[in-house]
Amino acid sequence: MTLIKIPPSWQLPESQVTPEAVFLNRRRFLQGAIGLAATTLPLTACSTPDSTTNKEAAYQNLIKNPNFVDVGRPVTAEHLTSTYNNFYEFGTGKSVWRAAQALPLDNWKIEVTGLVSNPRTYDLDDINRKFPIEERIYRFRCVEAWAMVIPWVGFPMRLLVQDVQPTSAAKFVRFTSFYDPKITKGGSLLGSRPWPYTESLRVEEMNNELAFFATGIHGKPLPKQNGAPLRMVIPWKYGFKGAKSIVKIEFLPTQPATFWNTINANEYDFEANVNPFQPHPRWSQATERIVSDAPSLLWETRQTLPFNGYAEYVANLYT
Repeated sequence: MTLIKIPPSWQLPESQVTPEAVFLNRRRFLQGAIGLAATTLPLTACSTPDSTTNKEAAYQNLIKNPNFVDVGRPVTAEHLTSTYNNFYEFGTGKSVWRAAQALPLDNWKIEVTGLVSNPRTYDLDDINRKFPIEERIYRFRCVEAWAMVIPWVGFPMRLLVQDVQPTSAAKFVRFTSFYDPKITKGGSLLGSRPWPYTESLRVEEMNNELAFFATGIHGKPLPKQNGAPLRMVIPWKYGFKGAKSIVKIEFLPTQPATFWNTINANEYDFEANVNPFQPHPRWSQATERIVSDAPSLLWETRQTLPFNGYAEYVANLYT
């Protein structure tokens, strides 16, 4: 993609953000007790006797990264981020959170393989111990031209890269989501598709300061519909680049096929950087609609920012 020339990073006055109450007991959430009782009810979970003090403290005393606290607009309410989702493995509508509760999180494993010196298979305890978590507030932009502001909890992708030590031959990274046709039944509604869901980054994109693995949201572990227990967050790209519920990460020498790019490369290009000057074949990307409690026709419309407002971090990757 041609580098977009824009002025230096803009800064708007910080909008008042009311932090969500920090919820105890991270391990129980990450291992499968995540869910919503109804669209208007908060997330809940039961305590477990073997919850460790340090895991509880991680969410009670959550570090907020000072570089990512102000995006010039309010944080999207938790009941919206939890109930307005795309997760095609469980259905094609936005209200897939009910169906997504079928996602099994027990004994979750994440295999990291390919061109690495230190291949690993992490379980959730490994992730919790090895990678310190922090909160980052990022803009989130869907290719469908709607947007949110989301307070993610997790850790920079580069920490995992450092742990597995990719070789110099590794140029791309493929991320594979959980898929079991007996469980992820919504996938059949799309007909024949290249399941499981896969996405990919170049290694230098994965090493960028912004690239993030989310394990939580709103000061709590991720709900299933948001991609529990581990998902990609790439805020300068359209949302479909962020694979959910990751089970495998592969370092590869060449660009791999990915889900939406394989289905329709004209609508879902591999790079998929947010670009107001490159329209989608069926709609403009020049503006975005901010998800809110108002009827969708009344959602606020804002100008789309090149690279979703993160050009100062990533524009150098695309010269």
